[in-house]
Amino acid sequence: MMDKKFDEVELLTVAEVATKLRVSRMTVYRKVRSAELPAVHFGKSIRVPATAIEAYLLEGISTQKSPSRQEA
Repeated sequence: MMDKKFDEVELLTVAEVATKLRVSRMTVYRKVRSAELPAVHFGKSIRVPATAIEAYLLEGISTQKSPSRQEA
């Protein structure tokens, strides 16, 4: 069972995602093709859920954190 109603799901175009992330559309296509960024395909159109972008960014932030250093 889904937490959100269908009406509340925000789907963005590749161009909108690229603008929000400040990257090229080709970068977004690559992330979708490699399954790093989940997407929904409607024929030739691709839509990315806004929640997928949030999760992608949070994952990137958490992997960039370096482990705490131990001082001698």
